Amino acid sequence: MSFALGLTGSIGMGKSTTAQMFADEGCAVWDADAAVHRLYSAGGAAVAPMQAAFPEAIVDGAVSRDALRAIIGTDPEALGRIEAIVHPLVGADRKAFRDAATADIVVFDVPLLFETGGNTGMDAVACVSVPPELQRERVLARGTMTEAQFEQIRAKQMPNDDKCARSDYVIVTDTLDHARAQVRDVVRRIRGGMHA
Repeated sequence: MSFALGLTGSIGMGKSTTAQMFADEGCAVWDADAAVHRLYSAGGAAVAPMQAAFPEAIVDGAVSRDALRAIIGTDPEALGRIEAIVHPLVGADRKAFRDAATADIVVFDVPLLFETGGNTGMDAVACVSVPPELQRERVLARGTMTEAQFEQIRAKQMPNDDKCARSDYVIVTDTLDHARAQVRDVVRRIRGGMHA
């Protein structure tokens, strides 16, 4: 049975880069955002139930995230209905990935791991972290959102200090070399414990 490691962290903390480092160490990595993308794409498992609930969200046979944002903007109740459709499908995708994985460590890259209670199904949790100034700098440097949009997203996420306090491992992603060294240490400690 493989070891399930939850990987979480707020926006701009370096989670995707860190997930790739775990993959480089021979871990299997499941990405929640990629799973939602698969479910929303044409032929994806979320398209039919979403079409039944929100026909205006379907564009060219796929679920449009822009359309969903517009729906949520006008109907605050819509988010709960969307999550009720999508979360079970994401859970099934995650279970299928874990069941099929042959790696000794399976990393589950889930931005809202604690917020959705996903941490309960993990053997351990690693949280990526940087100081708030660096987080803001990284997000705004992408040029994809305004400072107000960033603050809105951050307000919906559990505070970074709380995530770190609830995690088994904290990976500081201030530099690539520092992050990689910590990832290798986490992998070594998990593998050491598996064979103890």
